[in-house]
Amino acid sequence: MSDRTGRHSLPSPGDTRSRSHPRLGQHPRTGQRFEELRGEQVAYAIHRQERTFLPDRDHCPLCPTRPGGPATEIPVAAFEIAVFDNLFPAFRSPHGASEVVVYTDSHHGSFGTLAPERAQALMWVWRHRYQELGARADVQYVLIFENRGVEVGATLHHPHGQIYGYPFLPPVPKLELAADARLGGCAPCALLQKELDDGRRVVHENESVVAYIPYAARWPYEVHVLMRRHRASLLDCQAAELSLLAESLQTVTRGYDALFSRPFPYVMVVHQAPTDGRFSDGHLHVEFYPPLRTADKLKYLAGSEQGAGTFVGDTLPEDSARALREAIARVS
Repeated sequence: MSDRTGRHSLPSPGDTRSRSHPRLGQHPRTGQRFEELRGEQVAYAIHRQERTFLPDRDHCPLCPTRPGGPATEIPVAAFEIAVFDNLFPAFRSPHGASEVVVYTDSHHGSFGTLAPERAQALMWVWRHRYQELGARADVQYVLIFENRGVEVGATLHHPHGQIYGYPFLPPVPKLELAADARLGGCAPCALLQKELDDGRRVVHENESVVAYIPYAARWPYEVHVLMRRHRASLLDCQAAELSLLAESLQTVTRGYDALFSRPFPYVMVVHQAPTDGRFSDGHLHVEFYPPLRTADKLKYLAGSEQGAGTFVGDTLPEDSARALREAIARVS
């Protein structure tokens, strides 16, 4: 439910091949263009050049508006979780959506350091936003994600994530659906069983969730967090499963921080079923793409990765999994 400011209250526990020019009603320098060689859409949002860049604590737009202090994006003195429309959207109605999810009114901390009950509440917020945005005719895929750290391009330090409602089906969800077809069933289900049978790359598991570094990991410490049972989206999860998903995600992020004894940058992305009518296609899982390969060395996407689309790994997944398991054990 949205109020007139576009902010949302806390919930209870086009053709992808169109050669599109900026559409009617959009900013004249926004829209999508079709890149013929790769067969994918490229979105343009020129106004994002002006977005806030690494402000100090006194000028953080995601902190609550304090009495007598400067106005921020959140016009209350305190809050638990806040969701609002991004002032610098990549997509906007009636051609998609861009939202910000602020995890806490504290400027400091991280997803991993949230109180467990706050992380669990966040799962319900994600669920609510997936349901509401996914019901819109102009949204074909809902992507929930977090960029943590300047190394991955985060421009605000305050703990937060984002949600994009794409007006088309992006390439990665398309590839996941193609993997289902290639393997003759749910690809994540099949891959999860292989990882459980092998065991060497599993870094954490509980009754409902398994976290592992995949057999063909691209990033040195890439982790996939999967629901054990086939769940197409957060909407299909029981309350206990959502709680255990939150626990697993926090365990992984705390393990990351312990691995090199420093805040660990990452991109965290929630993969779910498309919302273009294929609600049963997909297997809820969360993927982490952290760029660190050592405490002070980054994995860069260079010639092979960007020019040919082929990752060249710096570490073996089994070795990375062993190190991450040990780090998780130290903070568990």
